[in-house]
Amino acid sequence: MSPLRERLLRDMQLRRFSASTQRSYVAAVGGLVKHYRVAPDQLTAQQIQDYLLFLTNEKRVRWSTVNIIVSGLTFFYTQTLGRQDVALAIPVRKTPHELPEVLSGEELQRLFARTVNPKHRALLMTTYGGGLRVSEVTRLHIADIDSQRMMLRVQGGKGNKDRYTLLAPRLLSELRSYWRLFRPQPWLFPGRQPNRPLEVHTARVVFDQAKLRAGIGKRGSIHLLRHSFASHLLEAGVDLRTIQILMGHASITSTTRYLPLTRKTLAGTRSPLDLLDVTCLPKLPEVLPCQRS
Repeated sequence: MSPLRERLLRDMQLRRFSASTQRSYVAAVGGLVKHYRVAPDQLTAQQIQDYLLFLTNEKRVRWSTVNIIVSGLTFFYTQTLGRQDVALAIPVRKTPHELPEVLSGEELQRLFARTVNPKHRALLMTTYGGGLRVSEVTRLHIADIDSQRMMLRVQGGKGNKDRYTLLAPRLLSELRSYWRLFRPQPWLFPGRQPNRPLEVHTARVVFDQAKLRAGIGKRGSIHLLRHSFASHLLEAGVDLRTIQILMGHASITSTTRYLPLTRKTLAGTRSPLDLLDVTCLPKLPEVLPCQRS
């Protein structure tokens, strides 16, 4: 391990960054080094700008991926190397506002019904039933199931924060049936090696295959289940603050993004067109007259 990589990891660990963030930031610096084949502390701010433009304009890397790379490079140069010139050279990124897709109740029923593997079905139902991130559901322990209080304990969520979320009676029944078949310990969803949790990539593949079998054409990964959890709670009348706590959002602003997705929010809103008196408009002909070409 190079001294610079060690310093970067040390700086992130001191700030208690999650393991996934550490991997992403190390990969961001590694990609820069691979591109120029020069030690990163020898590069100029202009070269870093050129690299980001290369990723955006030539490689057509997705905005979300570039965003992670920018965050990793900014942290490395400003915190590990103490080079503020790089921070000034990287402009503030404009965050695109994209509404996430949401699965309907009927689509969720199809998704679960087409998932015949008991472990996979329990995984998907737990992700939706608790509104969990994929990194959270794959790291659940058996001990995290609190059947007395009907809650799931989420340890080390985003920002290394613990929280509790819902444990529905239907989900508890599913998990008990799954446990009787497989007797997993200590992980609720172990990987190929029983002493290791299921890989995040594997969970994503499970969802993608289930979505394909269910004939669901909506875009999105397993995170769709988390989006659907929040939107369906809003439609059921649960207040935003409660949903914020269940989702583990640091700011309620993150929770309010689900407001436009709920049918309940829009159902009682009339279009201004309905307020106009259009009774005097001439009626349109039932059949259009023949037009010359």
